[in-house]
Amino acid sequence: MTAAGRAFKYGDNVDTDAIIPARYLNTSDPAELAAHCMEDLDASFARAVEPGDVLVGGSNFGCGSSREHAPAAIKAAGVSCVIAASFARIFYRNAVNIGLAILECPEAAEAIKTGDRIALDFEAGTITDGTKGASWKAAPFPPFMRRIMEAGGLTEYVRVRLEEEGKAAAAGGTKGGAS
Repeated sequence: MTAAGRAFKYGDNVDTDAIIPARYLNTSDPAELAAHCMEDLDASFARAVEPGDVLVGGSNFGCGSSREHAPAAIKAAGVSCVIAASFARIFYRNAVNIGLAILECPEAAEAIKTGDRIALDFEAGTITDGTKGASWKAAPFPPFMRRIMEAGGLTEYVRVRLEEEGKAAAAGGTKGGAS
């Protein structure tokens, strides 16, 4: 799994209210969430972001409430990955659950600037800044997390797994273990 795009850089402690203001939590429509993503922190973000672009944050990215709307808004805006020095624990889990790629790499988060061209290899855990000619190594996703991301999130991953197990059982196969 790979991705590439321009970087949009923000600082430390970007909270879920900055990612998607509470006044928009009355909807779960992805297009509506995307239209308001980051608007209180960067009013131009929703108009400027393009599919594949990358968000870069400092430490404690996604702190605040436990709302799944925050990573959903980022994903719906077309962002391929969030790179940060560190993530709030609940944001990290919510991002995995909805299939938003995230990479923790303090060195990359520090060095990357807005507008830099970033290439990502999730299997290898590499982050390459084509503008600066620099590369960093983040911890790659474990295989099961990659499968969740590739499926588009935990719900879709589970749906596909249950469907596969049902087909195997109907064909007289045995249920496989967790993978």
